[in-house]
Amino acid sequence: MTNFRQDFIRFAVEQKVLCFGDFITKAGRNSPYFFNAGLFSDGTSVGELARFYAQAALASKVEFDVLFGPAYKGIVLASATAVALANAGHNVPFVFNRKEAKDHGEGGVLVGAPLKGRVMIIDDVISAGTSVRESVNMIRAAGAEPAGVLIALDRMERGQGDLSAVQEVEQQFGIPVIPIASLQDLLGFLADQEGMTENLAKVQNYRAQYGIQQG
Repeated sequence: MTNFRQDFIRFAVEQKVLCFGDFITKAGRNSPYFFNAGLFSDGTSVGELARFYAQAALASKVEFDVLFGPAYKGIVLASATAVALANAGHNVPFVFNRKEAKDHGEGGVLVGAPLKGRVMIIDDVISAGTSVRESVNMIRAAGAEPAGVLIALDRMERGQGDLSAVQEVEQQFGIPVIPIASLQDLLGFLADQEGMTENLAKVQNYRAQYGIQQG
């Protein structure tokens, strides 16, 4: 586990964005942990989150020309990550969409830089993949090409079939999904922490029941 992934898990726990206990997921599963990126809600935490996104993007070696943030969460993520990338010496433009088209001023549904070239989509998580599908359609309609998807955490959890939502996106669109950290990183973090033995066992059991098969 590279340092920034471990650091991100620790940061999310400290910010109480990643919590342990008994939680019901959208799929109706009883999960021993819960991750809510929406709780990164002040300047310091969002700035730090963006720095982790920038590190994940650069570590992936995936080439991209512009960041795209799907409304609404992606708007903050794309703009903040563009700042973090610039601070790391990579000045990349960003663009986001409106939920409804504007019929005055500049009009349209896109705000920011031109949507062209290789586009990196940035979001918090992938659950059903709906946001990614809509983003890919917008990107291709503009004559650009999706390069990948940046997310905060990959739960590595099966959907309705044998694949996870992340794997389904990768398979359907032929693009990589790049998480800052994954369930594997979370397990590694828990194994290294004192007083986390019970949480580690619960997460391991959850993975055994719902985790994807890894090749």
